[in-house]
Amino acid sequence: MELKNLIREIPNFPKSGIIFRDITTLLSNPDGLHDTIDILTEKCLKFEFKLDYVVGIESRGFIFGMPLAYQLNVGFIPVRKPGKLPAEVYSVSYDLEYGQDSLEMHKDAMPRGSQVLVIDDLLATGGTAVATTQLMEKANCNLVGFGFVIELKDLGGRQKLPKVPIISLIEY
Repeated sequence: MELKNLIREIPNFPKSGIIFRDITTLLSNPDGLHDTIDILTEKCLKFEFKLDYVVGIESRGFIFGMPLAYQLNVGFIPVRKPGKLPAEVYSVSYDLEYGQDSLEMHKDAMPRGSQVLVIDDLLATGGTAVATTQLMEKANCNLVGFGFVIELKDLGGRQKLPKVPIISLIEY
């Protein structure tokens, strides 16, 4: 199945000149969703790294990260927006186009030295992925790779990421 055919394009959203890549049409297609998880799993297994956890970035990283963690038989760790996690957290702020945002992760989410794979739906400018990398550093964990369903290559996010394997299933 060609996954790219299941992504709806919405012109001029959220502002004029932008083409929004909407994954809800992929998610609602049972075969497409199944293939997405299977392909991510397949690609992860090709890298022979030891893996302890899949880290999913809020919120669409949860959608793909949970079933991937299940398939890889590892734990799942959520990285959330501020104020969503009840225990003590590591926090990292990062710049947006107009302002700042933050991401958080429980300090006791995983032991020091854990091998982690970060998953999200989209790699664009790389801001949330870089912030998540900083959370992994604060937790003294080893980032072994990234996985994305979609990569917007023209925005250069890949170049901002550490030199680890990067999986992207669909490129624009």
